[in-house]
Amino acid sequence: MSRVRRLRVDVGTIITLGVLGQAALLIGLGYWGAERIVGTLASSVHRADHQRVEDRIRAFLDRSVTVARTMAAAPTLAPAGRDSDDSAELMWALLSEAPELDSVYVADAAGRMLMVLRYPQPVVRHIERLPGVTHERWEFKRPESEGGDARTRFVTQRTALRQSQYDPLARRWYQQAVGRQHAIWTEPYVFDAARELGVTYALPLPPFDKTAGPALVVAADVTLGRLSDFVRQFSRSGLGDSALLSASGMVLARSDQVGVPEALVPPQGGVLGALAQQLRRQPPERRGFDARVGGQTYLVQASTVPATGWTLLSWVPERAVLGRLRDGVVWGFAAALAFLVLMLLMSWRVARGITQPIERLARNARRIGRLQVRKLPRVNSRLLEIQHLDQALDDSARGLQAFMKFAPVDVVNQLVAQGHTLRPGGESRVLTIMFVDVRGFTQIAESVPVEQLVQQLTRFFNIAARVIASFGGTIDKFIGDGLMVLWGAPLELTRPELQACRAALALQRAMDTQNARWRRSGLPEFAIGIGIHTGPVVAGVLGAADRLAYTALGDSVNVASRVEGLNRQLGTRILLSETTRAGLDGRLPTRVIGTMPLRGRQTPLDVAELLEIVEPARP
Repeated sequence: MSRVRRLRVDVGTIITLGVLGQAALLIGLGYWGAERIVGTLASSVHRADHQRVEDRIRAFLDRSVTVARTMAAAPTLAPAGRDSDDSAELMWALLSEAPELDSVYVADAAGRMLMVLRYPQPVVRHIERLPGVTHERWEFKRPESEGGDARTRFVTQRTALRQSQYDPLARRWYQQAVGRQHAIWTEPYVFDAARELGVTYALPLPPFDKTAGPALVVAADVTLGRLSDFVRQFSRSGLGDSALLSASGMVLARSDQVGVPEALVPPQGGVLGALAQQLRRQPPERRGFDARVGGQTYLVQASTVPATGWTLLSWVPERAVLGRLRDGVVWGFAAALAFLVLMLLMSWRVARGITQPIERLARNARRIGRLQVRKLPRVNSRLLEIQHLDQALDDSARGLQAFMKFAPVDVVNQLVAQGHTLRPGGESRVLTIMFVDVRGFTQIAESVPVEQLVQQLTRFFNIAARVIASFGGTIDKFIGDGLMVLWGAPLELTRPELQACRAALALQRAMDTQNARWRRSGLPEFAIGIGIHTGPVVAGVLGAADRLAYTALGDSVNVASRVEGLNRQLGTRILLSETTRAGLDGRLPTRVIGTMPLRGRQTPLDVAELLEIVEPARP
């Protein structure tokens, strides 16, 4: 009788299989129960995210309402007449504090209108409708990009008189506000000034008394471009997308597409089109539902924005919400089987402990190569060799940071970015060159201690470097108590003469302020003279093979230096050559002085004084 071979299993295998079976059963039951619970929680999470976006949109629209009501509460609000200037200042201040808005305005039944715009350009627009024609006066203001507070930017830069057929009384916002006699949000339409789609909040005001003249309408504009950016910004912070539909069902803003809406279109095609159709079939009281689109299930929420009649529609793929649970279950099951892959995990951990510090060291090395050595992060590692390499890179960075005090790092980065090789060579270019010099510096140096002289000179150079950098100039070199600056190299500028002259005016203003502080402290003042000339030079990396500098050479450099020297003879502060003055195209005021001989040159030069712009005193 043959012996029957039986399967032999040891106790360890039985225990292992039993533990694995129980773990698999518990994980399966846990996953089934979690799916049921999280299915409910997913809708709650999406509903909360939808409510957050809705609250943000309401706050965004309420800003328009607040601005309009603040204008309405002003006791002297008027589109024309003696109170119109005060009204314009109030509206300018309100618009400056409301970056969401594009324009605010007020109009009366006589066809007079006062409008303050931020976009497409800052301007105060005075409108008066007469029979057959509209007279407009546009007062252009400084844009926010040029800096300064709202009061400084309110100074009128230029004024333009125009005639048009614009009629405030025929605009949709005016007719709807007056006709309904309460505040309204308009349907989207094309703005007259911005030529973009937008919506308007309009608020009609009754006359203060029977003799106060016709009733007023105050209004605030928001372009759909700003509304689209807003919806996109807050929707992207969640897991899904959102869209804002007008009362007539047109798309006002959506987060699933990039760009500014150029025309009003219904939500056709794609996920939004399918969800909009299903929303119309839902009962009014049911604002949350599940939808199947393109083989994928979406959690959908809808709500109506009060006062506007707009519909906020948001959706998120169900798997985007439940995916985290599935990942957790997978990781839990992996933990139950972790003893099978323990060695693999240990190897992976050791490898990460080596590769991650090396990757961070490589990023540090690349930053050092780009001369970005400030606040270089240190790399900690248990491996001694990596610690030694980190210390070596840190020593290199500190040494390079000390060297950068003596080299124009911005110029080096610009040359490398443009593909220039850092070796001797130059090219012929037309540049605008500025020389700045402190008058009477020798006498100042003899009368003050060396430490004080160094502090004042350092302060002067810091002010000059900041001003010059803000206008695109490149400091070529510091020459004792002065400096030489280039415009148009190494980076080309469209209007180097204009930038140089604006920098000269800004530098004189900055030094006037600093000299006032020094005068109050009993310290000597630095009166500076500035000379500017535009002409051909040889610009490039010049010098020895082991010591280079980016500079410009040529007769134009000498001419710029001589022009600066004429300031002492003529008693001026900023002098320009004729070529520089011609390049201004009349954009800045100048005074032609005439032909002047230059020291060391046989050919005289036509020069002009750059006049400093005096801002009108504030009332």
